[in-house]
Amino acid sequence: MPKAISFSKGSIIFFSGDKDERIFILQKGMVILTSTDVETGSPVTEYVREGEFFGVKSALGRFPREETATVVADTVAVSMTVSEFEKLFSNNKQLIMKMLRVFSNQLRSVHKKTEMILSKGQEINIQIGLASVAQSFYAEEQYRSCCDICLKYLKLYPTSPEKEQIAKLYKNSKLHMDKMSQRAASTDSQDFYVAGSGSVFALPAFARFAKTYEPGSVIISEYEPGETFYLIQSGSVQLVKCVNGSRKNLDILRAGELFGEMAILENSPRSATCVAIDRVEVLEFNKENFEVLITGNPQIALILLKLFCKRIYDQKRRLKVLVISDTMARIADVFVMLDEMNPPVNPNEKTRRFNLTVSDISHWAGLPVETVREEVSRFAERRKIEVFDNYIVVNNIMDMKRTADSRRS
Repeated sequence: MPKAISFSKGSIIFFSGDKDERIFILQKGMVILTSTDVETGSPVTEYVREGEFFGVKSALGRFPREETATVVADTVAVSMTVSEFEKLFSNNKQLIMKMLRVFSNQLRSVHKKTEMILSKGQEINIQIGLASVAQSFYAEEQYRSCCDICLKYLKLYPTSPEKEQIAKLYKNSKLHMDKMSQRAASTDSQDFYVAGSGSVFALPAFARFAKTYEPGSVIISEYEPGETFYLIQSGSVQLVKCVNGSRKNLDILRAGELFGEMAILENSPRSATCVAIDRVEVLEFNKENFEVLITGNPQIALILLKLFCKRIYDQKRRLKVLVISDTMARIADVFVMLDEMNPPVNPNEKTRRFNLTVSDISHWAGLPVETVREEVSRFAERRKIEVFDNYIVVNNIMDMKRTADSRRS
C-alpha cells in the first residue's frame, strides 16, 4: 500500500543514477529535481509543487533516475510502487492524459535538439522539405519510398508550382521500381506485447485498426500533417531524417513500439519519415478513436505512458552520442549505447556482438560513412573490434566505455 514518508530539510529522496522504481506524490513541503542538460552539460533545476508526481518516468520506463530529488523544506511525500500507481490511477483519464501531454512535450523537445544537431541548425520550409525528402530517397535508389512520398506531396499540394517536377520524379521512380525485382522479405509473426499489458492489443476489437506495409513503404513522411499514430505488431520500422539532401537514421523500432504518437496530442508536422524495413503489421489510431479507446480501456493509456517514458530515455541517450565532438569517442559511445539498450543475459559478459554495419554506425553517430570507416579501421587495427559483413564484435565493451568517457568533450 502507498505510504506517507517524512523527509527532513537537506535530505535526498533519490540520486541521479539510482535504480529506484518508486513513484512519489508531494503531499506537503518542497522538493527540487536537479539534472544535467545532455546538450550543454549545464545544471537543470525543477521545483515540485504540492500535489504533483515525481520519479514517474524512470519508474514506469524502468531506467535509472535522471535527476536527484533534494528536500529543501521539511516534506511529506507519498511513495508507491508502479503496480500501486496503476491500480490507483488507471481509471483517472484526466491525469493520464495530462502526463501523456507532458511527456509528449518532453519527447518533442529532445527530437528538436537531435534534429538541430543533425541539420546543423538549418530550418526549412515544410513544402520544400517534403520535396527534398522525396529527392533524397530517389538519390539513394529507394524508389518505392520515393513514390510514396511523391504521392503524399501531390495530394497535399495539388496546386504547387513544383507539382510537375514531383510528378516527373514519381514517374521515374515508378519506372525504376517496376524494373527492379521485388525484394522478398519476411519476418516471423510477432504478437504485440508490453510487460503488464496482457497482450491487450491482440484482442479482436483492434482488428479494424490493423494495417500492413510492404518493405520500403513510407508509413508517414517528414513534414506531412500528423493525424495518426501507430503501434507495431510485427516487423521493423526505420525512422529517418532528411538532412541536406541525405538521409540520417534516427532510430529503428520493432514489435511493441509506437511511432507518430505525438500526433494524438499536438497539431504539428511530422518530425521524421517512417519506412517499413520488412513486412510490417501495425495498428493505426487517430485522435478521435484514441479518446474512445482509453475511455473504454484505460490500461491502454498506461501502456502508452510507459512507451513514452522509454522513448524519451532512448532519444536522450541518442542525443548524448551526438553531442560528443571527438569522432572516436562518439563511435565508441554508439557501441556503449547499444549495449545499454540490449544488455547481455550475463552482466559480466565483456565481448559483445552487434548486428550492424559501418553504414549503421554512421547513422547512429550522425557522421559521414567515410569518417566512420576510418575510425572503425583504427579500432580493428588495435584489436578492439572485429568487423564482419553484417556484424561487428566488440572484444571488451568496458574498454569502449573507457574510450567514450576519456575522450568525451
